[in-house]
Amino acid sequence: MQNPSRLTRDPTTGRYLTPGKLALLTLISIYTENRIPSPSIIPVLTFVLKHLIANRGQLAPQNTPPPTIITLESLQTLTVQEPSAITGRTIYDLLLKKLWEINSYDALHDFVSNLEGFLADPKKADKSYIRTPGEQSLFTKNSVIGAFIRRATLEFSRMPFAEAVQLWQGFIAYREPTLPQWKKRNASLVHATGVIGPTDIYNDTFLTGLPSDHPLVQHLYGAVDEMKALGEKAQGMVSVDDVEKLLEFQVDCMQRLGTRVPEQVQQQLKTILDSRASKPNLQYYVEFLNAWRSGDYQGSFECLHQYFDYTMHMRERTFYQYALLNLAILQADFGCNRESILAMQETVNTARENKDVACLNFALSWLYHFHKAHPQDCPDLIAARMERESLNFLKVKAKESGMHHLQSMAHLSEAKQSLTHAESLGFAFESIMRSSHLNITKGIHNAFGSQMILQSAVWTRLGVNYAAILNCELFMTKYSKNSPVEDVVKAKCRTAFLIAQKGRFEEALERLENIDQETLRTLKYYQYWATYGGLIRLKREIFRGDLAAAEYNLQQLLASTSTEPDCLVEIQLCKVQLHMRRNNFSEALDLLNALGEDLERYKGDITSRLRVMLHKAQVMATCGRAIKGLSITLRAATIAWRAKLLPMLYLGMAVLANILIQMHEFAIAHALLDGIMPQILECEDAHLNGICLNTLADAQVGMAGTVVDDKKRNAEYLGRALELLERCFVEYGKLGDRTAQAEVVNKKARVHNILDNVELRNEAAATCLQLKKGYDVSGAKLQRNTGLRS
Repeated sequence: MQNPSRLTRDPTTGRYLTPGKLALLTLISIYTENRIPSPSIIPVLTFVLKHLIANRGQLAPQNTPPPTIITLESLQTLTVQEPSAITGRTIYDLLLKKLWEINSYDALHDFVSNLEGFLADPKKADKSYIRTPGEQSLFTKNSVIGAFIRRATLEFSRMPFAEAVQLWQGFIAYREPTLPQWKKRNASLVHATGVIGPTDIYNDTFLTGLPSDHPLVQHLYGAVDEMKALGEKAQGMVSVDDVEKLLEFQVDCMQRLGTRVPEQVQQQLKTILDSRASKPNLQYYVEFLNAWRSGDYQGSFECLHQYFDYTMHMRERTFYQYALLNLAILQADFGCNRESILAMQETVNTARENKDVACLNFALSWLYHFHKAHPQDCPDLIAARMERESLNFLKVKAKESGMHHLQSMAHLSEAKQSLTHAESLGFAFESIMRSSHLNITKGIHNAFGSQMILQSAVWTRLGVNYAAILNCELFMTKYSKNSPVEDVVKAKCRTAFLIAQKGRFEEALERLENIDQETLRTLKYYQYWATYGGLIRLKREIFRGDLAAAEYNLQQLLASTSTEPDCLVEIQLCKVQLHMRRNNFSEALDLLNALGEDLERYKGDITSRLRVMLHKAQVMATCGRAIKGLSITLRAATIAWRAKLLPMLYLGMAVLANILIQMHEFAIAHALLDGIMPQILECEDAHLNGICLNTLADAQVGMAGTVVDDKKRNAEYLGRALELLERCFVEYGKLGDRTAQAEVVNKKARVHNILDNVELRNEAAATCLQLKKGYDVSGAKLQRNTGLRS
């Protein structure tokens, strides 16, 4: 069965030649006649080459669509100020003369037929580059312009007569706006009456003197007026080749950057394609990508089948593996994980059968990352294969086949694996540097985002949050333009989340709101962005004690079926905190046990496992079972130290110090925590700072209780406790945690009572009552913000 698009030729649009390309050929003919002086050669040839090879990306800026129409305005802007070799004439004057010398279809035929004379005969070609006056500047047949001339003559000779006439009519409508300028520069052609006849705009010598309503004129040029009215939208103004280049550009941008087709470009494509009788096969693929990004499962599935139905008829089984590859990724994005695994297994087998190394390497890389993200959905066979055909295999094969981007991603995956399994931090940095070296030396601009986001994650694990934010900000400032939209959204969400840890929730949400809405037109990225926004709101409401709004946010987040694994753990831990706020400690403990078992079973991230362990220890300490939580805390702190997970280590030390205080080991608890307070403050985590300062204050009060007889030391310890409580109050104030602030002020009142500071005690007690009633320290009623952006 043949491809239906190949059976009939599109009668409305030329395959290659357009009026704009004819104008470009006239400019080339002026160059070959040595009418362009040396200073003007470079801008003229640059303009020509930009329109011939822009689709390859050599001369056009990245992410800039290839020019589909060569307008007279662009030609005029280029040549109107450039002097020609003829005194008193610009290159634009010569261009107009050439355009209007084509005064009939016969003249057009002669012009295109004579283009072969611009090509040098390789057998008789002179090797000298010095041209004598009057000698033509010829092009070799294998040069860019030579290849353009050869293809133009070939396509014109293959044109049916109806298409050739339509090209001639389009050329007339194309050059018609230059009539006043041509008339001014060629006064000899003006009639004796001083006006131009109605048929003279066609400049057809065979129609001279005929009225505009003559049947012959209407038959030949009746469609010209309609073409002039439609302009660029007219049939024949855009060739099939131009449309294919534009569609290829759209596919490249959508695959490389992960974006959708902008609304304006969609309208332009629709206008161009509506002027054609048949639809290019690639248009179905563009529609598939656009429907996929927008979340239209049914539409994307149908467009994918349409595209590969046509493609398979042309290329037989060669592209079958790419159809399966697209199908597997599509199924995975819509949550059909079992189906996607089956399709990807078939992709691997077909790629091996066809010896398509590029497709095979990409499929194996996708399987590896899918296994890491969704281990519960991968069969044992896939899991075992991922152990054998690991990242080392991918690195070697990617290097052998010259797939530098895949090789760079393999190095980053090695670093992620090292961080996930608490392996060497030095090896993780080494892998990141290897990826960075490849990105720089090979010019892999769209991999900088993944690299810098991973660097940010490493700095976060080391407790240097300002460096983590700086990496994301640097990426957004310098590298976001040529990076995938997914990396841009992740960097913005990560920055907002780190800012929220400082207690600046409003600033974090404002940053999320200020993201370019065009990037959120893709469903997957919108869901990722919405999840982070919901998480920040959820944490804010939990700290502020608005448990009803927190429950509403939590239910919205849990209802999503496409939450990222790291976000899912964060949501579950927020649910635990919500249970603890409601004193549902048994439910919180059950939830932590279930979450810990799942992470252990599927070998989850070591950071998530440690956070679950420390939360479990906190729950036990809160319930009065500090001894039971001691072993869990010690084990978590040991793993965190070995893995260099410093924020988890500091939290573990704080939990351990709290347990020691409950065991009345006040001096040991104070010494344990006081020595690492500078590093803890570097983490810029307001909640961690509050916990540590509160624990230190408790330790100071406990130490004061051991020296009751020594009033000087007792007062010194209590004074330090008051200072720590004041700083702790400020940290909880950043979070808006009025419950914790009330607890801190209550402790201050008790300390002042011990010191017999009656006035300060009463002031602290009044502040505590205000906070418990929902007022801030200034006496203003707190406003609950439960608004959610849908």
